[in-house]
Amino acid sequence: MTKDKVVLAYSGGLDTSVLVRILSLDYGYDVIAVHVDVGEARDAKEVVARAKAAGAVAVELVEAQEEFARDFCFPALQANALYQGVYPLNSALSRPLIAKHLVAAARQHGAVAVAHGSTGKGNDQVRFDLGTKGLAPELKIIAPQRERNISRDAAMEYAATHGIPVPASKKSPFSIDENLWGRSIEGGVLEDPAAEPPEEAFAWTRGPTTASPQPTLLRIGFEAGLPVSVDGKRLSPAALIRRVGEVAGQNGVGRIDLMENRMVGIKSREVYEAPAAVALIAAHQDLERFTTIALSHSVKRELDDHFANMVYQGFWFSPLREAIQAFNDVHNKSVTGEVTLKLHHASLRVVGRTSPYGVYNQALSTYGKEDSFDHRAAEGFIQLMGLQLQEFARLHGEPKP
Repeated sequence: MTKDKVVLAYSGGLDTSVLVRILSLDYGYDVIAVHVDVGEARDAKEVVARAKAAGAVAVELVEAQEEFARDFCFPALQANALYQGVYPLNSALSRPLIAKHLVAAARQHGAVAVAHGSTGKGNDQVRFDLGTKGLAPELKIIAPQRERNISRDAAMEYAATHGIPVPASKKSPFSIDENLWGRSIEGGVLEDPAAEPPEEAFAWTRGPTTASPQPTLLRIGFEAGLPVSVDGKRLSPAALIRRVGEVAGQNGVGRIDLMENRMVGIKSREVYEAPAAVALIAAHQDLERFTTIALSHSVKRELDDHFANMVYQGFWFSPLREAIQAFNDVHNKSVTGEVTLKLHHASLRVVGRTSPYGVYNQALSTYGKEDSFDHRAAEGFIQLMGLQLQEFARLHGEPKP
């Protein structure tokens, strides 16, 4: 009897390796394991071998680092996307990309369902589910971890009982998720909001005793709001992110400690390392302020917040996200030029910017002898701007202090 097929988002770790067997034995599916490489540094051969040993009938490896950088990280960069004004959405951005490839694999293999290993109180369950619903509403979604809440110890026991090979490394006190745009660190001592994150939690950013002793200048070149070069050298999107992340991390830039509002209603302490995202967003924001008029910039600040919230909540494949992206594409047409960042001991400052489209006229701004601003025009402007306040005060008297 032919079994129905399910496509599993496969990381190569303990949890999803166990899920291959559970989906096969308990749910009765033939499992196609899909591993999407967004920069988490997994060994491809080990991923394939482990998935097949766990019982997958097929394994798909998708090299998606450039796609992730170009089609997900860079649009988020144009939107200066920071959830709660802090988190650059590294994990959230990867989930719709993975969902896209799960759906593609499901159609290729004739699968009736997709599956993932997200828990019932995390955010990723929402992102995988909504990503799938937004692309292929006909597919069934299976989330065994959400249904069963399988502990790590139970997963280890299950793997041993069923002869499933899993990574034999010493258990880390932290739960790690990483990709090109950043690294998420949870668990252990970090669950105490009052505890300072220990140095061993970090891998991409140096602490105060090991950071570069001298300040580093980093010059980022942009075209239409997209970064294209570092210190004059043009790089592909993924290579550029890696290069900026390396330099920023060496200077201790990119550590984030956030009391985060999760979608399920709980507050969690989240620690991130996102040196490239933090540096690139700072550079883009500065060049955007330099090259766009105040009217459009004030509207964009509101849209940036909407964009970040939608990505966090799993609505990447929504018409509103696409509409905001269309606005950003137009708004960023003039965001071209170079921004110089100064990085030193966990600090980051913009120290210079150049652009052929900089909305800046030195003759209007200067207080020197070259000043060409008509100072007398200000009086009439103030008169008109203050007329409503003047008339209100005439009717109601002086305002209370």
